[in-house]
Amino acid sequence: MVNPTIQRRRLGNALRRAREAAGKTQDEAAVVIDAASSKVSRLELGQSGLRLTDLNLLIQLYGVPEEEAASMRELARAGRQRGRWSSYRNVVPDWFRAYLDLEGDASHIRWYQAEVIPGILQTEAYIRGLHATAQPRLEADDIDDQVAVRRTRQAILDQPDAPELHVILSESALRRNIGDAETMREQLLHVAKMSRRRNVRVQVFPFSAQTYETASFGFTILRFGDEATSDVIYVEDFIDAEYLDRRDAVRAYTRLWDRLIAAALGPVESRRLVQRLADELERPDT
Repeated sequence: MVNPTIQRRRLGNALRRAREAAGKTQDEAAVVIDAASSKVSRLELGQSGLRLTDLNLLIQLYGVPEEEAASMRELARAGRQRGRWSSYRNVVPDWFRAYLDLEGDASHIRWYQAEVIPGILQTEAYIRGLHATAQPRLEADDIDDQVAVRRTRQAILDQPDAPELHVILSESALRRNIGDAETMREQLLHVAKMSRRRNVRVQVFPFSAQTYETASFGFTILRFGDEATSDVIYVEDFIDAEYLDRRDAVRAYTRLWDRLIAAALGPVESRRLVQRLADELERPDT
Protein backbone atom coordinates (compact mmCIF):
# COMPACT_ATOMS: atom_id res chain seq x y z
CA MET A 1 0.00 0.00 0.00
CA VAL A 2 1.38 3.41 -0.94
CA ASN A 3 1.84 5.54 2.17
CA PRO A 4 -0.19 8.71 2.85
CA THR A 5 2.75 11.07 2.34
CA ILE A 6 3.31 9.83 -1.19
CA GLN A 7 -0.41 10.05 -1.88
CA ARG A 8 -0.40 13.68 -0.78
CA ARG A 9 2.60 14.35 -2.95
CA ARG A 10 0.94 12.73 -5.96
CA LEU A 11 -2.17 14.81 -5.35
CA GLY A 12 -0.06 17.95 -5.01
CA ASN A 13 1.66 17.27 -8.32
CA ALA A 14 -1.71 16.65 -10.01
CA LEU A 15 -3.10 19.91 -8.60
CA ARG A 16 -0.08 21.89 -9.73
CA ARG A 17 -0.27 20.47 -13.26
CA ALA A 18 -4.02 21.16 -13.41
CA ARG A 19 -3.56 24.72 -12.18
CA GLU A 20 -0.81 25.44 -14.68
CA ALA A 21 -2.83 23.88 -17.53
CA ALA A 22 -5.76 26.11 -16.58
CA GLY A 23 -3.52 29.17 -16.54
CA LYS A 24 -4.34 29.96 -12.90
CA THR A 25 -2.01 31.33 -10.23
CA GLN A 26 -1.59 30.13 -6.65
CA ASP A 27 -3.13 33.41 -5.53
CA GLU A 28 -6.27 32.71 -7.55
CA ALA A 29 -6.49 29.20 -6.12
CA ALA A 30 -6.03 30.58 -2.60
CA VAL A 31 -8.98 32.95 -3.03
CA VAL A 32 -11.28 30.08 -4.03
CA ILE A 33 -10.47 27.99 -0.93
CA ASP A 34 -10.25 31.06 1.33
CA ALA A 35 -6.63 30.48 2.32
CA ALA A 36 -3.19 32.06 1.98
CA SER A 37 -1.23 31.38 -1.19
CA SER A 38 1.42 29.74 1.01
CA LYS A 39 -1.12 27.03 1.82
CA VAL A 40 -1.64 26.33 -1.87
CA SER A 41 2.12 26.02 -2.19
CA ARG A 42 2.22 23.50 0.69
CA LEU A 43 -0.65 21.55 -0.86
CA GLU A 44 1.19 21.31 -4.17
CA LEU A 45 4.34 20.14 -2.35
CA GLY A 46 2.32 17.42 -0.60
CA GLN A 47 3.15 18.86 2.82
CA SER A 48 -0.43 19.06 4.08
CA GLY A 49 -3.77 17.38 3.52
CA LEU A 50 -6.73 18.85 1.69
CA ARG A 51 -10.41 18.78 2.60
CA LEU A 52 -12.65 17.28 -0.06
CA THR A 53 -14.75 20.43 -0.14
CA ASP A 54 -11.68 22.53 -0.96
CA LEU A 55 -10.49 19.96 -3.47
CA ASN A 56 -13.83 20.10 -5.28
CA LEU A 57 -13.56 23.89 -5.46
CA LEU A 58 -10.11 23.63 -7.04
CA ILE A 59 -11.29 20.93 -9.43
CA GLN A 60 -14.04 23.25 -10.56
CA LEU A 61 -11.68 26.23 -10.87
CA TYR A 62 -9.22 24.24 -12.97
CA GLY A 63 -11.84 22.55 -15.12
CA VAL A 64 -10.50 19.07 -14.33
CA PRO A 65 -12.18 16.24 -16.33
CA GLU A 66 -14.35 13.94 -14.20
CA GLU A 67 -12.16 10.85 -14.54
CA GLU A 68 -9.09 12.77 -13.38
CA ALA A 69 -11.15 14.47 -10.66
CA ALA A 70 -12.22 11.08 -9.26
CA SER A 71 -8.57 10.04 -9.07
CA MET A 72 -7.73 13.24 -7.20
CA ARG A 73 -10.49 12.62 -4.66
CA GLU A 74 -9.19 9.12 -4.00
CA LEU A 75 -5.69 10.47 -3.43
CA ALA A 76 -7.07 13.06 -1.00
CA ARG A 77 -8.84 10.35 1.03
CA ALA A 78 -5.69 8.21 1.18
CA GLY A 79 -3.56 11.20 2.15
CA ARG A 80 -5.45 11.66 5.40
CA GLN A 81 -4.53 8.22 6.71
CA ARG A 82 -1.95 7.95 9.48
CA GLY A 83 1.59 7.22 8.33
CA ARG A 84 3.57 4.12 9.20
CA TRP A 85 5.70 5.98 11.77
CA SER A 86 2.89 7.28 13.98
CA SER A 87 3.73 4.81 16.76
CA TYR A 88 7.12 6.50 17.20
CA ARG A 89 5.77 9.98 17.95
CA ASN A 90 7.81 10.11 21.17
CA VAL A 91 11.13 10.10 19.29
CA VAL A 92 10.28 11.11 15.72
CA PRO A 93 8.94 14.66 15.21
CA ASP A 94 6.23 15.34 12.65
CA TRP A 95 8.57 17.03 10.20
CA PHE A 96 10.89 14.01 10.18
CA ARG A 97 8.13 11.41 9.91
CA ALA A 98 7.25 12.97 6.57
CA TYR A 99 10.83 12.36 5.42
CA LEU A 100 10.78 8.74 6.60
CA ASP A 101 7.67 8.05 4.53
CA LEU A 102 9.30 9.58 1.47
CA GLU A 103 12.58 7.72 2.04
CA GLY A 104 10.72 4.42 2.27
CA ASP A 105 9.17 4.89 -1.15
CA ALA A 106 12.09 6.48 -3.00
CA SER A 107 13.72 4.66 -5.89
CA HIS A 108 16.95 6.69 -5.64
CA ILE A 109 18.46 8.27 -2.52
CA ARG A 110 21.40 10.66 -2.91
CA TRP A 111 22.74 11.76 0.45
CA TYR A 112 25.54 14.14 1.41
CA GLN A 113 26.46 14.08 5.09
CA ALA A 114 29.00 16.44 6.61
CA GLU A 115 29.38 15.47 10.28
CA VAL A 116 27.93 12.04 11.14
CA ILE A 117 27.23 8.73 9.41
CA PRO A 118 23.75 8.81 7.79
CA GLY A 119 21.05 7.06 9.79
CA ILE A 120 20.41 4.53 7.05
CA LEU A 121 24.00 3.25 7.50
CA GLN A 122 24.37 3.51 11.30
CA THR A 123 25.11 0.53 13.55
CA GLU A 124 23.22 0.05 16.80
CA ALA A 125 26.22 0.95 18.97
CA TYR A 126 26.78 4.12 16.95
CA ILE A 127 23.11 5.10 17.34
CA ARG A 128 23.34 4.61 21.09
CA GLY A 129 26.58 6.57 21.19
CA LEU A 130 24.94 9.48 19.41
CA HIS A 131 22.21 9.68 22.03
CA ALA A 132 24.34 8.94 25.08
CA THR A 133 25.33 12.60 25.42
CA ALA A 134 22.26 14.14 23.80
CA GLN A 135 20.60 17.07 25.50
CA PRO A 136 18.01 16.63 26.77
CA ARG A 137 18.99 13.06 27.65
CA LEU A 138 16.73 10.39 26.22
CA GLU A 139 15.24 7.65 28.36
CA ALA A 140 16.42 4.09 27.69
CA ASP A 141 13.08 3.18 26.08
CA ASP A 142 13.33 6.19 23.75
CA ILE A 143 16.82 5.18 22.67
CA ASP A 144 15.49 1.68 22.00
CA ASP A 145 12.81 3.28 19.81
CA GLN A 146 15.48 5.28 17.97
CA VAL A 147 17.30 2.03 17.24
CA ALA A 148 14.06 0.41 16.06
CA VAL A 149 13.31 3.32 13.73
CA ARG A 150 16.73 3.12 12.12
CA ARG A 151 16.57 -0.66 11.79
CA THR A 152 13.23 -0.35 10.04
CA ARG A 153 14.64 2.31 7.71
CA GLN A 154 17.68 0.20 6.90
CA ALA A 155 15.49 -2.78 5.97
CA ILE A 156 14.50 -1.05 2.71
CA LEU A 157 18.00 -1.79 1.40
CA ASP A 158 17.26 -5.52 1.67
CA GLN A 159 13.98 -5.46 -0.24
CA PRO A 160 13.68 -6.88 -3.78
CA ASP A 161 12.89 -3.37 -5.04
CA ALA A 162 15.55 -1.72 -2.89
CA PRO A 163 16.38 1.88 -3.76
CA GLU A 164 19.70 2.95 -5.24
CA LEU A 165 21.61 4.58 -2.38
CA HIS A 166 24.49 6.92 -3.18
CA VAL A 167 26.18 8.51 -0.17
CA ILE A 168 28.92 11.13 -0.08
CA LEU A 169 30.51 11.40 3.36
CA SER A 170 32.73 14.22 4.49
CA GLU A 171 35.95 12.80 5.91
CA SER A 172 35.07 14.51 9.18
CA ALA A 173 32.05 12.19 9.53
CA LEU A 174 34.45 9.24 9.44
CA ARG A 175 36.90 10.71 11.95
CA ARG A 176 34.45 12.21 14.44
CA ASN A 177 34.42 9.92 17.48
CA ILE A 178 30.98 8.68 18.48
CA GLY A 179 31.12 6.30 21.41
CA ASP A 180 34.40 4.45 22.02
CA ALA A 181 37.03 3.27 19.55
CA GLU A 182 35.39 -0.13 19.10
CA THR A 183 32.05 1.54 18.29
CA MET A 184 33.71 3.66 15.60
CA ARG A 185 35.66 0.71 14.20
CA GLU A 186 32.49 -1.38 13.93
CA GLN A 187 30.69 1.54 12.27
CA LEU A 188 33.45 2.13 9.71
CA LEU A 189 33.64 -1.56 8.86
CA HIS A 190 29.87 -1.56 8.36
CA VAL A 191 30.12 1.38 5.96
CA ALA A 192 32.86 -0.41 4.02
CA LYS A 193 30.77 -3.61 3.89
CA MET A 194 27.63 -1.80 2.74
CA SER A 195 29.59 0.01 0.02
CA ARG A 196 30.16 -3.36 -1.68
CA ARG A 197 26.45 -3.89 -2.23
CA ARG A 198 25.08 -3.67 -5.74
CA ASN A 199 22.66 -0.89 -4.86
CA VAL A 200 24.91 1.11 -2.51
CA ARG A 201 27.66 3.52 -3.52
CA VAL A 202 29.79 5.37 -0.98
CA GLN A 203 32.23 8.18 -1.73
CA VAL A 204 34.32 10.24 0.68
CA PHE A 205 34.77 14.00 0.38
CA PRO A 206 38.33 14.25 1.76
CA PHE A 207 39.96 17.03 3.75
CA SER A 208 42.36 17.51 0.83
CA ALA A 209 39.55 18.36 -1.59
CA GLN A 210 38.62 21.91 -2.47
CA THR A 211 36.18 23.13 0.17
CA TYR A 212 32.79 24.30 -1.02
CA GLU A 213 31.22 26.74 1.40
CA THR A 214 27.73 25.62 0.39
CA ALA A 215 28.55 21.98 1.25
CA SER A 216 29.03 22.57 4.98
CA PHE A 217 25.62 21.03 5.71
CA GLY A 218 23.95 17.77 4.80
CA PHE A 219 21.14 17.29 2.32
CA THR A 220 19.29 14.45 0.64
CA ILE A 221 17.85 14.18 -2.88
CA LEU A 222 14.99 11.69 -3.18
CA ARG A 223 13.65 10.45 -6.50
CA PHE A 224 10.52 8.38 -7.15
CA GLY A 225 10.66 6.33 -10.34
CA ASP A 226 13.05 7.35 -13.06
CA GLU A 227 11.79 10.87 -13.67
CA ALA A 228 13.97 13.76 -12.47
CA THR A 229 10.79 15.81 -12.19
CA SER A 230 9.87 13.75 -9.12
CA ASP A 231 12.96 14.87 -7.16
CA VAL A 232 12.50 16.22 -3.64
CA ILE A 233 15.31 17.94 -1.73
CA TYR A 234 15.38 17.38 2.03
CA VAL A 235 17.39 19.82 4.16
CA GLU A 236 17.32 19.46 7.94
CA ASP A 237 18.32 21.77 10.78
CA PHE A 238 18.15 21.34 14.56
CA ILE A 239 14.40 21.80 14.99
CA ASP A 240 12.82 21.58 11.54
CA ALA A 241 13.33 20.64 7.91
CA GLU A 242 12.57 21.89 4.43
CA TYR A 243 11.16 19.86 1.55
CA LEU A 244 11.98 21.51 -1.77
CA ASP A 245 10.77 20.50 -5.21
CA ARG A 246 10.87 23.84 -7.03
CA ARG A 247 12.74 23.40 -10.28
CA ASP A 248 15.31 26.07 -9.41
CA ALA A 249 15.99 24.45 -6.02
CA VAL A 250 16.30 20.97 -7.52
CA ARG A 251 18.66 22.26 -10.21
CA ALA A 252 20.81 24.08 -7.63
CA TYR A 253 21.15 21.06 -5.36
CA THR A 254 21.74 18.72 -8.28
CA ARG A 255 24.59 20.95 -9.48
CA LEU A 256 26.04 20.97 -5.96
CA TRP A 257 25.75 17.18 -5.82
CA ASP A 258 27.59 16.85 -9.13
CA ARG A 259 30.38 19.11 -7.85
CA LEU A 260 30.71 16.99 -4.71
CA ILE A 261 30.93 13.81 -6.78
CA ALA A 262 33.68 15.36 -8.90
CA ALA A 263 35.65 16.43 -5.81
CA ALA A 264 35.14 13.21 -3.83
CA LEU A 265 37.30 10.11 -3.94
CA GLY A 266 36.05 7.34 -6.20
CA PRO A 267 34.14 4.40 -4.67
CA VAL A 268 37.19 2.09 -4.50
CA GLU A 269 39.47 4.78 -3.06
CA SER A 270 36.76 5.72 -0.60
CA ARG A 271 36.34 2.14 0.59
CA ARG A 272 40.09 1.84 1.10
CA LEU A 273 40.13 5.03 3.18
CA VAL A 274 37.23 3.85 5.34
CA GLN A 275 38.93 0.47 5.82
CA ARG A 276 42.26 2.15 6.73
CA LEU A 277 40.60 4.36 9.32
CA ALA A 278 38.89 1.28 10.79
CA ASP A 279 42.21 -0.57 10.93
CA GLU A 280 43.79 2.34 12.78
CA LEU A 281 41.18 1.89 15.52
CA GLU A 282 41.84 -1.82 15.97
CA ARG A 283 42.81 -2.72 19.49
CA PRO A 284 46.48 -3.75 19.85
CA ASP A 285 47.13 -7.33 20.95
CA THR A 286 47.66 -7.66 24.65
